[in-house]
Amino acid sequence: MSTQRIFEEGDPAGPTVVLVQGQPDTSRVWDAVVPLLADRFHLVRYDSERGSRYADDFAAVLDTVTDGAPVHVLAHGWGSAGVWQYLTRPGAGERIASLTSVAGPSPEHVSGYLRSALTQPLHPRRFAGGLGQLARLAVTAPRTVTDKTARTNLRGAGTSRPVDVPVQLIVATADPYVSAGVYDDMAASATRVWRRDVKAGRDLPTSHPAVLARALTQLVDHLDGAPAARELRRAEVGRSRKTFGDTLVAITGAGSGIGRATALAFARDGADVVLADVDAAGLEETARLVSATGSQAYHYTVDVADAATVEAFAEQVCAEHGVPDIVVNNAGVGHAGFFLDTPAEEFDRVIDINFGGVVNGCRSFGRRLADRGTGGHIVNVASMASYTPVNVMNAYCTSKAAVFMFSDCLRAELDSHGINLTTICPGVIGTNIVETTRFSLPESRSADLETIRRRARRGFAVRRVGPEAVADAIVAAVKSNKPVRPVTAEAYLVYGISHAFPQAMRSGARGGNIM
Repeated sequence: MSTQRIFEEGDPAGPTVVLVQGQPDTSRVWDAVVPLLADRFHLVRYDSERGSRYADDFAAVLDTVTDGAPVHVLAHGWGSAGVWQYLTRPGAGERIASLTSVAGPSPEHVSGYLRSALTQPLHPRRFAGGLGQLARLAVTAPRTVTDKTARTNLRGAGTSRPVDVPVQLIVATADPYVSAGVYDDMAASATRVWRRDVKAGRDLPTSHPAVLARALTQLVDHLDGAPAARELRRAEVGRSRKTFGDTLVAITGAGSGIGRATALAFARDGADVVLADVDAAGLEETARLVSATGSQAYHYTVDVADAATVEAFAEQVCAEHGVPDIVVNNAGVGHAGFFLDTPAEEFDRVIDINFGGVVNGCRSFGRRLADRGTGGHIVNVASMASYTPVNVMNAYCTSKAAVFMFSDCLRAELDSHGINLTTICPGVIGTNIVETTRFSLPESRSADLETIRRRARRGFAVRRVGPEAVADAIVAAVKSNKPVRPVTAEAYLVYGISHAFPQAMRSGARGGNIM
């Protein structure tokens, strides 16, 4: 055996995890991962001489540090490919309890994908994926002695028959060498497979150590008999589920209107939902309706304008249920009135709820989504008013325009974390917003309030478009990762006019109004 050094760390009484890296890395590549696992596991890592055979070295390590009991394996790169080779040996499945393979398909996996993809020209997307993978190999293959050595050591690694070992694939979607499509075929490589995609390059042990530690821990706990974490359930390949099954969605303003309809739409598609609103009675009713669909509902009374409250809410939700996969920042209030008639505190109130609530939600949940490292989706509900100037809706239009631009900026920032963001822009939607809208009127017109409200009520009733239309648009936009989604014909029309003829919008803002 050519192994030079073996390091044992962590809890000697815990389950054994062997950490395997490939060339040119050494065992130090696991330095950021080890502290995250040391309190739970007996950790083994080792260094080998350059030119050694991965599978032989791995087998020798098992003989040295175990009494034959099955071990869990966390392997990266060429080291992972070596473990795949080892698993084809007789009796290997009796010594391995699980494999978490990080950016490490075997050469046979890659060649099998290429053979399959490039012989299917009638399937354009798959054929193009095969050509793309072939191009990657042409650009990167082998440029160093180390690469050549690794390929030589793994030549003939057979993985054509499924291995009888639970396998978890951690896919680096920004891997310059191996495309994510290669892993699509690897579900057939083992009898039970989980897959997690991470928007990162091959250096996952150093760039995303918490992701690897959490993935390994969840899998080991489950194999030891614990209920599978929602994140692990969602990662299981071949598991029967609805579109948003094993998904957690957090929604603000969920006590009525668009928020309630959105909660029900996601629940019908299999999601569990976290509901937030200042209206406790409305929340309870929404939770009851969600439960009737068969999904779980967790409700919290939250003032989204209070940053500290939102932060505490996010902390509690993540501790009790895990980080939500989808966050819908929907809570908002209506307001009408000329700017010069609107008290400063009322203007600030609209901004604090409509814009501040979105900012607070994005800050508290966005950070946790980024730290989780496996992507997610944020939906910010703006309005057609975000690109439609209206002289008697200054505060409301301003707050929604701020949401629109904030979302555009944040979308660009979160892309590097694999987090998507959609801005929803409803048009005239029949909700209870007319009843809850505050009107700022000069003293001389205070008696006209109910007349104005009746006019507004009639205007909304004419459209006959309910909150369900917005909810359906939100669900569809998440599925398709739509950056901006107007809702209703007038919202689309005005969106186009606002970009093509901005002066027409400004001129129109001076004209008719319900005041």
